[in-house]
Amino acid sequence: MTNVLDAPQTANGRSAARTMKALVYLGPGKKALQDHAMPVLGAQTDAIVRVRKTTICGSDLHILKGDVPTCTPGRILGHEGTGVVDEIGTGVTQFKVGDRVVISCISSCGKCDNCRKGMYSHCTTGGWILGNEIDGTQAEYVRIPHADTSLYRIPTGADEEALVMLSDILPTGFECGVLNGMVQPGATVAIVGAGPVGLAALLTAQFYSPAEIISIDLDDNRLAVAAKFGATHTVNSSDGNAAAKIMAMTGGRGVDTAIEAVGVPDTFLICQDIVAPGGRIANIGVHGIKVDLHLERLWSQNITLTTRLVDTVTTPMLLKAIQAHKVDPKQLITHHFTLDKVEEAYETFGQAAKTQALKVIIEA
Repeated sequence: MTNVLDAPQTANGRSAARTMKALVYLGPGKKALQDHAMPVLGAQTDAIVRVRKTTICGSDLHILKGDVPTCTPGRILGHEGTGVVDEIGTGVTQFKVGDRVVISCISSCGKCDNCRKGMYSHCTTGGWILGNEIDGTQAEYVRIPHADTSLYRIPTGADEEALVMLSDILPTGFECGVLNGMVQPGATVAIVGAGPVGLAALLTAQFYSPAEIISIDLDDNRLAVAAKFGATHTVNSSDGNAAAKIMAMTGGRGVDTAIEAVGVPDTFLICQDIVAPGGRIANIGVHGIKVDLHLERLWSQNITLTTRLVDTVTTPMLLKAIQAHKVDPKQLITHHFTLDKVEEAYETFGQAAKTQALKVIIEA
């Protein structure tokens, strides 16, 4: 393969020496919008995508807290978005320059043992690397490894903003919460956390017609949104009595599926306190510190505990569901910004209790 670093220009004539605007992680608690070198193809299977719309994820906030050691200072943040293919390597066969695409948060080769198991999140040359181990999407351009299996073409007439939610949050809520939690018709489901990923789990849990969906959060505004999105019951957990309320609500039985969608010890404990015998705890949250697992009382309860990093194996199905108006992830979008206001977007997203933000759209 030709060493692209030796080439003064990219394949479409774009100067590799040009710069772009990008949000750069500078260490725990630090970030800045900076001029940054434009990405160049690093492999024949890469594509360069001109970013049109991106967003901020709770995982980005975890990076800024220092919870993700694989993300080092100097990294461009972001792993979600839509855009237009600007350049492709000679090994890319499924896309051409000018195609409008959804960027998957997970890069997958489709060939390694883990990918062949459908576990794209643990691809040996990919996984969650965008905005983590390689430069991400909160920029004007981004390099996408394994483009043929890490991009999805946007159908004609599709709502591009809605499809930004398909990059990560919708498949995360669905795969890590709903599928791992084995939500079934007539079941009782509790979703601990009514932030964006908890609400995504709420929207997609309704594919399986559970009898009850209980949403638990500290924020009454988010609980109101959860009720609007289909929660049959809401519980404010600020008084520390959420588990007792849910046990009373279920006649002392507990819930069939408890979905943890926050990533802190208290919410994980609530799940343990409310899961019914034979039930499932499906963890979605990114945990930055240790949590306690109370096997002294759960060892005999026949429960199942699942963890997962989203694999995005359901992205094609969810795209069809969006196109068929079976689910509307655009409901999750509350604020809009341009890339030059990305730091303001982070402030808005990070102070959600004050701003009532769910997902923000950043236009590059």
